[in-house]
Amino acid sequence: MKYRKYLIFAGIGILILVGLDVFKYAESGTIDMGSVYNKDACTDIIIGKSASVDGSVITSHTGCCPECRVHVVPAQTFERGTMAPVYYGLQDVKKPMRDYGRIIGTIPQVPRTFKYFHTGYPHINEHQLAVGESTLSQRLELQVDINSGKQIMTIEQATLFALQRCKKAREAIALITSLVEEYGFLPSCGPESEALCIADPEEAWVLEVFSVGKDWEPGSGKLGAIWAAQRVPDDHVAVVPNWSIIKEIDLSQPDYFMASKNYKEVAIKHGWYDPKDGKPFIWQEAYSPTPREWATSRFWLFFSTFAPQNKWPDKTLSTPLKGYDAYHQYLEPLSTYPFSVKPEKKLSVQDVIAFQRSVFEGTIYDMTADTDWMVQDGQGRMKKSPLTTPFPTRDMRELLDITWRRMVSRGGYGMVAQLRGWLPPEIGGIYWFYLDNQHVSTYVPIYTGVQEISTLYKTYDPDRFSEDSARWAIDFVDNLLYLRWQHAIKDLGAVRDPLEEEFFAKIDSIDQEALKLFKKNPESAKKYLTDYTLSCMERTVKMYKELRNLLITKYTNNKLGL
Repeated sequence: MKYRKYLIFAGIGILILVGLDVFKYAESGTIDMGSVYNKDACTDIIIGKSASVDGSVITSHTGCCPECRVHVVPAQTFERGTMAPVYYGLQDVKKPMRDYGRIIGTIPQVPRTFKYFHTGYPHINEHQLAVGESTLSQRLELQVDINSGKQIMTIEQATLFALQRCKKAREAIALITSLVEEYGFLPSCGPESEALCIADPEEAWVLEVFSVGKDWEPGSGKLGAIWAAQRVPDDHVAVVPNWSIIKEIDLSQPDYFMASKNYKEVAIKHGWYDPKDGKPFIWQEAYSPTPREWATSRFWLFFSTFAPQNKWPDKTLSTPLKGYDAYHQYLEPLSTYPFSVKPEKKLSVQDVIAFQRSVFEGTIYDMTADTDWMVQDGQGRMKKSPLTTPFPTRDMRELLDITWRRMVSRGGYGMVAQLRGWLPPEIGGIYWFYLDNQHVSTYVPIYTGVQEISTLYKTYDPDRFSEDSARWAIDFVDNLLYLRWQHAIKDLGAVRDPLEEEFFAKIDSIDQEALKLFKKNPESAKKYLTDYTLSCMERTVKMYKELRNLLITKYTNNKLGL
């Protein structure tokens, strides 16, 4: 019987695989962090101001890259004629702090830059301009990398420039697209294309950027990228699950569409679109390859969650075996899913967080529903093993024959940016930031007025465990959950959820106190917000360290009947 594989698995000791040996793996440097991050790792959600419960514009980002350390880059001034470096390697976590990688070019610097919060993919600046990133797939003919082309402008570098120089979403789109056109778009997450979910307190846009292949020459007069942008209507929500979402482009509506001059030309040149056919030009179809399940599954989950009144394919798990029945499963075309949708109810930051933590529970993609997790209950029936986890490791999947599914939850770091135009920028923007796996992590509020970040959140080396690292504190708990996941995840919720709820409950009072201080002295308000953010970060790390001690005491192998 299949459940016997579980007995073998338990016999060899899961604790050795993913429990206490976190110290050994970290200190020996044998963790291959590069294998953890794939190009299909980011899910972005965008909410228009009329679709949110409080009138804020929301953009978000999950998955990300190894460089999760967050720090403040202050506003700076520069002399006329200064050149700004163009970096390659912004995503590399092994660099020293404030070392941004290898310089592969320069562009003219501006007289003054804005303060922003830096990570591998920078997310937000002092003016409540926020950007989420999601890597897309593109056709082979368009692909290029640093070794095969002369392009130098990665999407993370272009985002960095936008956060330093722009206040509004449209300004950011204009700058980013001018940079990739002039200097060439250089993919850095595989040879793939990119989407940016760019928002300010008034509106949100999705910008998609595709490469132009290996033969592009700077100064040739040809554009170094293909791009299109579409605005998310104020009363709509949208998702970018590592796939293009822009379809028809109507440039007669400049308030909702923008595109490069070559947005059709490249598709016509390669035979991906023939205007003589009389069919409309569909951006998504022209430049994306055959869709993958790791994208269509998240499309389905998003739209069926937030707009369930519509008729989407039925992928709920009605029986434990439905996930095995590939013969009757939907293979719906991408045209099934619109660019955006009006949600059934207005959404909050907490709704976005809940979706970011999704593990496809109750659907055909639910890895905890695999029957190989079932064991005898001692009374002639079967029950789910206490080791059942929505995050089975590769070794566990191979041993138990579990099909891997790409979920929304994924290790790394990410955020939800809450942008509130009715408050001063220093107070209005809240950067809800998490580290490691969001299913396990805690979202801490970082106001845009914050001047400094806790050292705990600026410390991380994937090859060496540190007691002074927030990422390692959370990752340690994430590892210990595997000792008895079904029980330990409840222990996590018992301490994490009240702390996170407190952070949300205090927002109004923090806002009011900061606003009172701001009217008298803006610097006092910034210090107040900085002190509050630092305390939230420190309390969060303290909680994970205490939980770590509880979990190893409660689920030590001395108590698991080895």
